[in-house]
Amino acid sequence: MLAAMWCNGAVFGIQNSCGVLFVSMLQVFGGSEGKQLAFKAAWVNSLSMGMVFFCSPIVSIFTDLFGCRKVAVVGAAVGFAGLLSSSFVSTIEPLYFTYGILFACGCSFAYQPSLVILGHYFKKRLGLVNGIVTAGSSLFTVSLPFLLRVLIDSVGLYNTLRVLCILMFVLFLAGFTYKPLVSNAKDKEGGKKGKFKFPPEKKICNFSVFKVLSYRIWAFGIPAALFGYFVPYVHLMKHVKDRFGDSVPEEVLLLCLGITSGVGRLIFGRVADYVPGAKKVYLQVASFFFIGLMSMMIPLCHVFGGLIAVCLFMGLFDGCFICIMAPIAFELVGAQDVSQAIGFLLGLMSIPMTVGPPIAGLLRDHLGTYDVAFYLAGVPPLIGGAILCFIPWVHERQKLKERAKPVDGETTEKMLENESTLVSDTTEKPVKETESGV
Repeated sequence: MLAAMWCNGAVFGIQNSCGVLFVSMLQVFGGSEGKQLAFKAAWVNSLSMGMVFFCSPIVSIFTDLFGCRKVAVVGAAVGFAGLLSSSFVSTIEPLYFTYGILFACGCSFAYQPSLVILGHYFKKRLGLVNGIVTAGSSLFTVSLPFLLRVLIDSVGLYNTLRVLCILMFVLFLAGFTYKPLVSNAKDKEGGKKGKFKFPPEKKICNFSVFKVLSYRIWAFGIPAALFGYFVPYVHLMKHVKDRFGDSVPEEVLLLCLGITSGVGRLIFGRVADYVPGAKKVYLQVASFFFIGLMSMMIPLCHVFGGLIAVCLFMGLFDGCFICIMAPIAFELVGAQDVSQAIGFLLGLMSIPMTVGPPIAGLLRDHLGTYDVAFYLAGVPPLIGGAILCFIPWVHERQKLKERAKPVDGETTEKMLENESTLVSDTTEKPVKETESGV
């Protein structure tokens, strides 16, 4: 659990602190890149976050084939290489590959096994454990912005990226602790001979999870809600600089987001254990409603204290959305298919999370302000939340249909058993009578 907590902290602490790196990129590459710099720099951070989720379906397949430990260790090594190579670029374009793709792919391969391994060790309190683990990213989100600001001011952007490589190296070591209790596909297919054989194609790409209607709604409703989700994390720091100048410590906003996000993950992770079945989705509905509302309120805050209040509420419900993702997946598809169910969902999430911030940066370049971008960023969470409201009702109908089928089969089997027992009783009685007569 502690290793998974460190993984969440290292991966999403760096991703959520991208606002500080974004401002530094604008300063470092400002003279050489010319116009539309906000648009170009936003692509680096949004591509990085998007690739973390885009690779998830592939990661889920590799996790099923090779196990959590090998996938996590290799992923951390790739992420280390990508982050280190990012510290040697001289223009912004190579960062699209080194930071946006290589580093992000490594983070994806390290991150998803940290979710899957928890289901091997925890059952009854899985919601609480997920809350504790995902709170790791909140702890890093609270501390990293201030550390990054001090490092950037003292040693510059490039050396700061090299210092961050330490987090990835520790993540590499943490991956060795993922000892799965459930045998993976390699063990099942290889048998006693120890030879690796690829399982059937249906087992590698388990698209059968999409046959579950409630999962289909969930897998497309959440991405619909996330087109504006990552916009504040990328552009809020620059928005504060544009509106308030250097008179306010903009890192405090990420501190507020991180603290309340951690509190939300612990609280709602525990609450989710008491919410039965698919009704846990209603917690995500409420979180999307408040996230969208708070995003729309960002341009209305002309006092820095107002922005602090908005970030406190946004972080609280962001924590709610994150921590109950795995428990909901377990409820909808079951423990056997949960790895690829989470992978497909995260892969679909990558598209809106990649597209949203560059569009916001483009609006900023053309309009000179982020106001319209934040207003528009608040609309998708409201739409996605409305879609998710149907899931508990659909899931209950599915369960009733599934219960009806086996009940019929069981009743016929019981009738046959009763008939067989009656026949055996009638045959045994005369035998006993003859034995007693003799």
